[in-house]
Amino acid sequence: MPLPSKALLFSALLPLAIAAAAQTAVHTATPPRQDPQAIRKVVEHFLRVQSTGLPGQVSISASALDERANLAACAAPEAFMPPGSRAWGRTTVGVRCAVPVAWTVYIQATVKVVAEYLTTAAPVAQGQIIGPQHLLKARGDLTQLPPGILTDASQAVGHALAMSLPAGAPLRNDALRAQAAVKQGQTVRLSTGGSGFRISAEAKALNNAAEGQVVQARTPGGEVVSGVAKSGGIVEVTY
Repeated sequence: MPLPSKALLFSALLPLAIAAAAQTAVHTATPPRQDPQAIRKVVEHFLRVQSTGLPGQVSISASALDERANLAACAAPEAFMPPGSRAWGRTTVGVRCAVPVAWTVYIQATVKVVAEYLTTAAPVAQGQIIGPQHLLKARGDLTQLPPGILTDASQAVGHALAMSLPAGAPLRNDALRAQAAVKQGQTVRLSTGGSGFRISAEAKALNNAAEGQVVQARTPGGEVVSGVAKSGGIVEVTY
C-alpha cells in the first residue's frame, strides 16, 4: 500500500491544528475566576472586626461561595452588612466587587458568643428584690438566648422583679423593675441653680419616679413643682 503524500497528510492534520489553536485562544482569553475560599476569608475577617468587644468567646464560620457562581476574580472584594443583619447568631454578609467586573454575592454565616450569664437560683416572685443569693451563673451561646440577657450580678442586685420566674430561668433586663429614686410621700430635696449659685429646699414627692424620670413635689408653702428624679431623694428643678 502506498504511503500518503505530504499534501494528503497536511490536509488531514490541518483541521486538528486549527481546532487546537482555537481552543488555546479561548483558554487564553478567559479571565481568571474568583477563588471561593478567598470570599469566605473576607467574610470571616469582616465579622471578626464587627464582633470586637462582644463578651465571652466569639467563634465565626461562613458558608463557602457556590462553585457555580463563576465570578470574575476581584483584587479587592469588600464585605458589608445588608440592612437588618448584624454580627450575631445566624446572619448574612454581602460581598461586592467594583473592578474589573462589578458583582455582588451574599454569604450565610454564624457568629457564636459563648459566655457566662445570670439565671435564678430558685423560684422568685414578682416584686422580690434580687440579692446575690438569688443568682447563679450559667455558660452558653448568648446568641441562642432571648435578647437582653444579663451577664453580671451588678446589673441585677438591688432591683425588683417585674415578673415571677422559676428556678434556672435566664435573667433578662426586661424582667427587672426600675428602682424608684423617689417614692410618693417621701421627703425630697429640691435642687436648682445657675451660674455661681445653688438653692435647695425640702418638699413632698407626689409620685414614684425612677432616676431620670419626671417627679412632682409640693413645697411646705403648697406650691407644686416638677423636676427630674435623682438618686438619694433629690429632685433637680430647672426654671
